[in-house]
Parts: sequence; structure tokens; C-alpha cells
Amino acid sequence: MKIGIVNDMPLAVEALRRALAHEPRHQVVWVAHDGREALQCCLENTPDVVLMDLLMPVMNGVEATRLIMAQAPCAILIVTADIQRNMGLVFEAMGHGALDVVDTPSLGGPQGLDSSTLLRKLHNISWVIGQPDKKAATIQAKPRATENNKRLVAIGASAGGPASLLEVLKQLPVTFNAAIVLVQHVDAEFAAGMAHWLSSESQMPVRLVCDGESPKHGEVLLAGTNNHLCLQAGGRLVYAEEPLGQIYRPSIDVFFDSLAQHWRDDAVGVLLTGMGRDGAQGLKHMRERGFLTLAQDQKSCAVYGMPKAAAAIDAADEILPLVDIAPRLMRAFG
Repeated sequence: MKIGIVNDMPLAVEALRRALAHEPRHQVVWVAHDGREALQCCLENTPDVVLMDLLMPVMNGVEATRLIMAQAPCAILIVTADIQRNMGLVFEAMGHGALDVVDTPSLGGPQGLDSSTLLRKLHNISWVIGQPDKKAATIQAKPRATENNKRLVAIGASAGGPASLLEVLKQLPVTFNAAIVLVQHVDAEFAAGMAHWLSSESQMPVRLVCDGESPKHGEVLLAGTNNHLCLQAGGRLVYAEEPLGQIYRPSIDVFFDSLAQHWRDDAVGVLLTGMGRDGAQGLKHMRERGFLTLAQDQKSCAVYGMPKAAAAIDAADEILPLVDIAPRLMRAFG
């Protein structure tokens, strides 16, 4: 892959070069020392992936991510030396379309470990940006329960997702009469921080899903491991390694498919901004089951990939601007 590096620290740039050298197919095509220079480089020579630092003197990584995704869109991986301290900036950058985050490799530390983490994330991104169109197994529609006293909103998101999820949650009242389960493409290491951030910025409390629990009205649960979140026949949420071949972890398709198979009451499926196709087929299975399905429209998406894939296969009952999704949920569930 063609890779651009954005970092104003020579030691960090050298550490990244050495880490990338472990994989011959990765080629560094340019190095920028601030966000403004990075934008210009992307306009002149758009790479497959940008390794974006957060803290730079002229234009920080958040603003650079926003401008690059607007003017020369490409995959962006945030690379920073202190993820926990900069968690707010990380999620802000992801809200503008960054796909993931990783620690800056160290020249003097465990180089092999640092390199493997970075290379694993790049492998996942390469699969996403060149993902083949896979056909999911057909799920037979099952009869809906006649006494629908449980309500569930299932929301999937990827690149640009944190900000979009927050926009939806901020509009929902604490009295919202349904359980909400979120599946966001984010490494397990940062899931707890994301739940805390969403909870602190919205009216509704957000926490990670505990293995084996059932969704309850008034709760917002976020998938919190690198395994897939699934709903079992008894209505409990569990984490599962299978399917191992699914590159997205956690996978929105896997979660939506489990709802189509096992949820017996009222549900709404929502697919928000993201790169790739994850969630589109699962959303279609939910629609075939008779659930209401919503997808974010192109204009309000940071990355119009997953909702576009859903629209292409007629998976969404309604395609809505982001600001209209929460009001539609309130109309659906009173």
C-alpha cells in the first residue's frame, strides 16, 4: 500500500519507517510535518493510507483529518504517543472519518510488538478498502411475536461513527422507551473510553456490554471486545470468536444477522457512516424479517461507504439525514 506519514517528530517518523519495513508491500510515498502540508500532499498524491499524528504545531491531526476526508478522501489511521490522554481528540478525528488508532512505535522499546500492532491495523484497513463483495447466507424470515413488549434499537457505525452516534444519542431523552445496542468498529483497547465519552456528552448513560446480559429499556450498550457481539435465542448478548474469517471485529453484519434470527419483539436497525460494506447485508436481513431499517444519507456521512452499500441492495426502508434519525426512532417507539 502507498502510505503517507504525518508527524513533526523525526524519531517518530524513523520508528514508523522501520515498522513499515517489516512488510515489503508497504511504500512510504511522502512525509508531511504538519496537517496543512499533509492536506497538500494528499491533494497532489493521494495515498492508500495516511498515518496521522494528532498534535502538530500548524494544523493538528483532527483538523487535517476533516479537510483530507472532505477534499482528498483516503483511509486515515491515527498514530499518537499518548492515546489515553488524547482520547477526546481521537474520537473527534474518528468522527471526521479516521478508521482506527494505534500507539506510535518506539525506536528503543519492544520494536517487534509495536510493529506487529501497527501492521495488523494496516492489514485490516487494506482489507476494508479493497474488500470483495461477499454474499451472506440467506436468513429465513420468522414470524414476529404478537405481544411486542420489548423494543430494541441496533446501531452500527464505522469511520465517522463516534460523532454520528453522539449526535443520535444527544437527541434522545433519558425516558426513551427502548434498549439501544451500539456496534462501532473500534479496537477493544479504546471501547471503554468511547463509552465514557459518549455517556459524558449525551443525556443517556452508555456502558460496555457484559457477556451474557440482556438488553433493557433505558440502557445504551456498546460492544466492547474484539470478538463479535451476538444475540442468542434466549435474548442474551454474548461475545463470540466465530466467524473467524470476518475481518471487521466486532462485525455489524454478525450482530444484525443474530437479531434477524433471534429477536422476537420490536426492533429498528440503523446503519451509520463508515468505510466498506459491513452491516449492509445484515440490515437487509433485518428488513426481510419485517423490522424497520434506517440508513444515514450521503450528505451527512463522513464516509459514505456502508450506508451506500445498504442503499445499493435496498436494505433500508428509509434513508435519512443524521439529524432526522433520532426523531424517527422516537416516532417509531413513542
